[in-house]
Amino acid sequence: MEKTKIILDCDPGNDDAINILLALSSEKLDILGITSVFGNVDVEKTTRNANIVCSLVDKQVPIYKGASEPLVLPRIDAASVHGKSGLAGTNLPEPKFPVGEKHAVQFIIDTVLQNPHEVVLVPTGALTNIALAMKIAPEIVPLIKEIVLMGGSTSFGNRTPAAEFNMLADPHSAAVVFASQAPVTMFGLNATHQVLATQEIIADFLALNTRTGKFVAEILENYRAFYARNYNLPGGALHDPLTVGYLLAPNLFTFQNMYVEVETDAGHNMGRTTCDIWGNLKDRKQTKVAVEVDAKGFFALLLQQLKQFA
Repeated sequence: MEKTKIILDCDPGNDDAINILLALSSEKLDILGITSVFGNVDVEKTTRNANIVCSLVDKQVPIYKGASEPLVLPRIDAASVHGKSGLAGTNLPEPKFPVGEKHAVQFIIDTVLQNPHEVVLVPTGALTNIALAMKIAPEIVPLIKEIVLMGGSTSFGNRTPAAEFNMLADPHSAAVVFASQAPVTMFGLNATHQVLATQEIIADFLALNTRTGKFVAEILENYRAFYARNYNLPGGALHDPLTVGYLLAPNLFTFQNMYVEVETDAGHNMGRTTCDIWGNLKDRKQTKVAVEVDAKGFFALLLQQLKQFA
């Protein structure tokens, strides 16, 4: 079986941690590296957290630290959601794997050049590393197989009424990525809010009776409480893991091609992803946007994959 080569570009972060675990669990994926970026917490913590998650299941993959600040704007974070450390789990191991000396952006450039038309980039945080790689080495853009990202929305925001957090964290980088000629698949809030981890789902992970199952359940309970308190929803939206879920089981998702533009001007719409859901701009670059998710099927996949870990 030919494996899909991926780079996970992330800002762990609770749902990023679950996404890493899902990727590590699959024989279908060849994880060439994990690159960190600022976002949910600062880049020192996101790098450490990626290492902690790999250490939790004793799976070593190359890890590279990336951008610490957005291209233009001051840095924001989501510590109010993910906690000061970025991870909600308790009794976590110390990170035990080395972090590469190469900068994440250079790793992305080198890896794409060495594997033309084969590498899928999976960014689930601010798109700064991806945009910088495109700016520094524009020759990589036509060589990227696909960019599968979590961010944006066809409708509402979550950090502001208009903007999803990852897009607002660095809208100028997001604008570069969406405007590039690289194929982009987008999982926005309109899709991720269909996948709510309720108390029943959390119980399924606790029932695994493993350290990994407990870790995931703690994350999901943290999300459930936050979403109940802030959005009056019965469970937390599991954003980032839909990206790897798509790579493992694309049949769980329905997509619509549409033009997507990221707002970079200051004001209430900063970071908004304006999506041409009616298809009026078919002559412009089309993004593959997730519009429907089989939530039951996704959680079944996640539970089945994570059963293998202690």
